[in-house]
Amino acid sequence: MKNSQSSAVNSEYSLKIGWLYPGLMSTYGDRGNIIVLAKRCEWRNINTEVIKLNEGFVVKKLEELDILFMGGAEDVQQQIVARDFRAEKIKALKSKIEDGTPGLYICGALQFLGKFYKDADGTEIKGLGIFDLYTEHPGEGSKRLIGNIAVKTNLAGLGHATYETGKDIVIGFENHGGRTRLGKDLKPFAQVVKGFGNNGEDKTEGAIYKNSIGTYLHGPILPKNPEIADWLIEKALEKKYKKKINLEKLDDLLSQKAKESILSKIT
Repeated sequence: MKNSQSSAVNSEYSLKIGWLYPGLMSTYGDRGNIIVLAKRCEWRNINTEVIKLNEGFVVKKLEELDILFMGGAEDVQQQIVARDFRAEKIKALKSKIEDGTPGLYICGALQFLGKFYKDADGTEIKGLGIFDLYTEHPGEGSKRLIGNIAVKTNLAGLGHATYETGKDIVIGFENHGGRTRLGKDLKPFAQVVKGFGNNGEDKTEGAIYKNSIGTYLHGPILPKNPEIADWLIEKALEKKYKKKINLEKLDDLLSQKAKESILSKIT
C-alpha cells in the first residue's frame, strides 16, 4: 500500500528489468523477486518493463537493461545456461556489472558468476569468472545447508530503507549443497546471524561486487526484505538519470511484522 505523500518520482522515469533464464533458473519461488521489483516501481509511478532473456537471447537486449535478475537452479540447468553463455554474452554481462548496473543473483546464479562450480561427482562447470569466488560440493552423502537464515547485511545505503529498526537484518531460506569460498578482495553480502551461509564455516553469506548482490537467500528474498528491492531500484534510477534519487517510502507494515515474527522464531 502506498502512503499518502506525493511521489518523489513520476512517470518520466522508466526502468527495464532483465530476467535471465526464467525457464531454467527460477527455483524456490525466485520469480517473486521480479514481482516485487515491478510492483514497487508501479506503486511509485515508475514505468517498468520486464524483459525475459531465455536461452538463445540476443546480446543487444542485455545491453539495454537497467536492473538484472537471475535465480537459482540445479546442476543440469546450470550446465545448459553455461553452454548458452558464449563469449559475447559473457563480455556483455561483465560490462554491465563492471559499469555498475544493479543486479540480484540467487544461489546457482551466484555460483555461476564465480570461477567454477564442482558438483558432487567432481564434474567442474566453468563459471563466468566475474566474481572472485568458487564453489565445490563436498560429495554424495554430505549435509545440505538448508533452513531459515538471518544475516546482518554489509550493503551500504540502507539508511533510507523501509524499516526504521532492524533494516540491516535480512531473512530468507537457504537450500544448497555447494560450499562457496570468496576471494580475499570480494566482500560478502552479509554475516550470518543464524544459519549456514556460503559454506557453513566462515559465517559469510553471498557477495557484493559493484552494485551487484549475490546471495543464497531464497524465500524469495525481496518480499521479506523490500528495502533491498528499493536499493536496487534507486541505484538503477541514479545510474540511468545521473542524479540523486530519493524514493517515496511505502507502507510495508505487513512485511515488517512478518519479518519480526520469523526473526523471533529463528534467532
